[in-house]
Amino acid sequence: MSTFSDPDTISSYAEMAERNVPALRDLHRMVSLLLAEKVPADGRILVLGAGGGLELRAMARQNPDWRFDGVDPSPQMLDQARAVTHEFTDRITLHEGYIEDGPEGPFDGATCLLTLHFLSQEERVRTLRDICRRLHTGAPLVIVHHSFENDDAGKDKWLSRFATYIATSEMGDAGNGINVEAMKERLPVLSPEQDVSTLLEAGFSQVELFYAALTFRGWVAYRT
Repeated sequence: MSTFSDPDTISSYAEMAERNVPALRDLHRMVSLLLAEKVPADGRILVLGAGGGLELRAMARQNPDWRFDGVDPSPQMLDQARAVTHEFTDRITLHEGYIEDGPEGPFDGATCLLTLHFLSQEERVRTLRDICRRLHTGAPLVIVHHSFENDDAGKDKWLSRFATYIATSEMGDAGNGINVEAMKERLPVLSPEQDVSTLLEAGFSQVELFYAALTFRGWVAYRT
């Protein structure tokens, strides 16, 4: 994920996320709502892919007694997360690295937003297993990322729609438009059916779709 060491990408990350992900702020509220169904008032949350800090800030604002451990491989994005979440530093601990570099837990819940689409299916299963074993039994995991039919025709159709969505955004000046061919090469996107299979294989159950917006899908699942 070398993209997240590029200074221009980092400086415009919040604006690009707001532009690229439909209803991003509402999505963060939904994530918090789903976690809160199971997480106690003083719960501890694992946030994988925490660079940028947007979901950390949203969840910390909505849940004043939750504590968070955020994990991300990009030191530059973690610096941005520190700046964005400065008012919650007493409840947020950030860790540089990948899931294996994060704390062991056990956690009351976890999130992984806009991250898993960078990983191959094999890497996703491994990552999800590592998240799973860090959770209490029955604890929720919420994931959101690109997920659509991944044959050639499906990729062309959905990424073209995504490109048009971005090009017609009122925030069209937040970074450059997307290159469909580059995204096809860079993102090992899985189909929604494959994404559900990875969760089940990793040890989760009761997988429920809660978010679907163009190329993005989001699920909540629970540690078996």
